[in-house]
Amino acid sequence: MPIITPRTLSGFLELLPAPQQQMERFLQVLRETYSLYGFTPLDTPLVESAEILLAKGGGETEKQIYRFSKGDADLALRFDLTVPLAKYVAMHVGELSFPFRRYQIGKVYRGERAQRGRFREFYQADIDIIGDGRLDVANEAEIPSVIYATFTKLGLERFQIRVNNRKILNGFYAILGLSDRAGDIMRTVDKLDKIGAEKVRGLLVDDAALTCEQADEIMRFIAIRGGNAEVLNRLSAWQGRNERFDLGLEELRTVVKYLSAFGVPETHFAVDLTIARGLDYYTGTVYETVMLDHPEIGSICSGGRYDNLAEFYTDRQLPGVGISIGVTRLFYILQEQNLLNPELNTAPADVLILPMTQDLTASGEAATFFRGRGIRTQLYTEQKKFKAKMSYADKLGIPFAAFLGEDEIAAGKISLKDMTTGEQTLLTLDEAAARVRTTLDARAAGKLIRG
Repeated sequence: MPIITPRTLSGFLELLPAPQQQMERFLQVLRETYSLYGFTPLDTPLVESAEILLAKGGGETEKQIYRFSKGDADLALRFDLTVPLAKYVAMHVGELSFPFRRYQIGKVYRGERAQRGRFREFYQADIDIIGDGRLDVANEAEIPSVIYATFTKLGLERFQIRVNNRKILNGFYAILGLSDRAGDIMRTVDKLDKIGAEKVRGLLVDDAALTCEQADEIMRFIAIRGGNAEVLNRLSAWQGRNERFDLGLEELRTVVKYLSAFGVPETHFAVDLTIARGLDYYTGTVYETVMLDHPEIGSICSGGRYDNLAEFYTDRQLPGVGISIGVTRLFYILQEQNLLNPELNTAPADVLILPMTQDLTASGEAATFFRGRGIRTQLYTEQKKFKAKMSYADKLGIPFAAFLGEDEIAAGKISLKDMTTGEQTLLTLDEAAARVRTTLDARAAGKLIRG
């Protein structure tokens, strides 16, 4: 029988054990932080009816979706976590308590061209707050605090949450008499970081059919810079000329007002009028988060306010606000930039028990004792030489090796070796467990990402 060469499909990521442990730590931080803010976990199916996922139809989504048939069923793999959320809320609207706060971390699939840092299968981590009929703007002010807490706990220091409001943009374009082209203009402006101001201005004239004067006015508007209070003050110059603009400015002021109370320092937050988010369903506050030392990476967390989450599945008004982190892409970039902390323990076990006798009873009892105290423990049962056993522990980076020979068993103790310092001590099981726990707690103080 011919041997098939093992391979992984392009655009699909497989990690070796050590980086997989780092990824698990990443996901753990996300779950813990989201839970602190009262978000409940949610898991929706990977496979949905194509009719459900393609309710909006057309566009890039339909081109990228993985779609297949099973019998008479027309099925598809989910391409994000927002559409399944809309279906879920529409189905269970009578059973949920609102505002409904959920987080979901799961894989999504997009059949786009695979390239550096862009995957066809990848983890997304989303949070959303859904209201029934209405949702107070204060929820939009809390979202940046979740972003700040999440990235700070991961270890990022130099990042900035940039925020704008689509009502301000739509109102401004209405003032210019460009309401019918507002969507095209915002999608063009959204490319500013990728292609630069000169090319954006060119696209506004050539593709959006604006006059040079209109394009210049837009470029001057989105170029407003300064501290948050200064930007808000300069925006007041357009106040009173459009109702939607005025509402958006009031919402943006509310978001900025609450930020310090919600724990976000001024150094990590900026009003940025270039932030538009290209998707049409955003209707209010919009967010993008960037790493200040790596602007070429682009947004590492984005989202915003939408007024009707489930309009394709129910007539009920379900406004919401949410953000999404492209976990796989961000993890890949952090790994590539050598920003992951190499000192964190990535071993599959905290203690490796090495029996020094043929009878494994005492070693099995010791392993059970450690596991009962929450210490990850592996029992090595292979009949190999001592050097090979130690090499196994060293290669996996297991922090402690424990030896049980005739002398240890007779004394009711265990020999515990710290693989980092080389120190070996004869201890009772209680003493050994305490030593392992104390040492690991001290070494786990670091964060996943190097500052």
